[in-house]
Amino acid sequence: MLALFSQDTSAQAKRKSTSAKKSSKKVTSKNTNSQLLDANLAVAKADTAKPPVAPAPLKDPYGFESAKISMRPDRAIGTDPNRMRSPLEYDYIREDDAFYRERVWREIDVKEKMNLSFTNRAIEDNGSQQFINILLMAIKKGDITAFSTQGGTDDRFTTPLSLEAVDSAVVGAPYQIDIPDLDKDPLGTLGITKRVWVYPQFNPDAIVKYRLKEEWIFDKETSRMVVRILGIAPIKEVEVSGIMQESPMFWVYYPDLRPILATYDVYNGKNYGAKMSWEELFESRYFSSTIVKSTIENPRDLFLKQMDPFKTDLILRLYEGENIKNKIFNFEQDLWSY
Repeated sequence: MLALFSQDTSAQAKRKSTSAKKSSKKVTSKNTNSQLLDANLAVAKADTAKPPVAPAPLKDPYGFESAKISMRPDRAIGTDPNRMRSPLEYDYIREDDAFYRERVWREIDVKEKMNLSFTNRAIEDNGSQQFINILLMAIKKGDITAFSTQGGTDDRFTTPLSLEAVDSAVVGAPYQIDIPDLDKDPLGTLGITKRVWVYPQFNPDAIVKYRLKEEWIFDKETSRMVVRILGIAPIKEVEVSGIMQESPMFWVYYPDLRPILATYDVYNGKNYGAKMSWEELFESRYFSSTIVKSTIENPRDLFLKQMDPFKTDLILRLYEGENIKNKIFNFEQDLWSY
């Protein structure tokens, strides 16, 4: 009987200890749940205090992906799918052979009759044929790099731009506006508004000019004047304080762009079959332009519109551009004796 009594008491002691452990576990679980609830409330309060985050930008702000691919051959003539056009390499010019060097900045106005090919909006097998879309597509694919203009003063390709920076320069950053809330105020009489995000869309017509940076070199080894384009910058027309102004968006290094331009055809309004590539157009100088800056007698590195005689008179500015062109031409001609 003593053995049975001792076993019974030990069993009761185990039950009490087990129940005590269970009760302690329950208490700790309650405390943990309350702590988690307090932490969640604190996070929720912190989140409500944060400013609203702008939604992600549109996937295709330029409209490239809206151009569908043709399911059948979109031409009546045969094509060679393996045809690859590549530009010819430039002749190497030694520094000692550069007998004469001058830099010239000129602008191509797309509204001029000779430059209407820059505004072509046709969509063909390789995409949009408009020149600005060719540039933007190459930047979007990562084939070329866009460089910052630093407010229109930097043209030495010093600061590469990210895709987000190019979007901001071309399209513009998204902004918020207040519009009538028709859900809460169907009649619009209560003045209830809501704030929405607006994403500007790309307008190709805003590109009014293209600025070229080029170098004229007289190679004494071959006895000829050579011109090499260094960069291209599209110029966009923007409104500042109610006044329309022109501003370059970014610079593209032209030697990097040449292989891409060789694969795109230029629109010919006189003969649709007689086309040339964009690379051939620039190398053959089939465009009309005006000189806006040069290194000839310009120690302060100013544009013509910043110089005193040409600030207000546009006619004199055009005459000075032609004068710069004649100076380069006459230098080459004066080297020859007849």
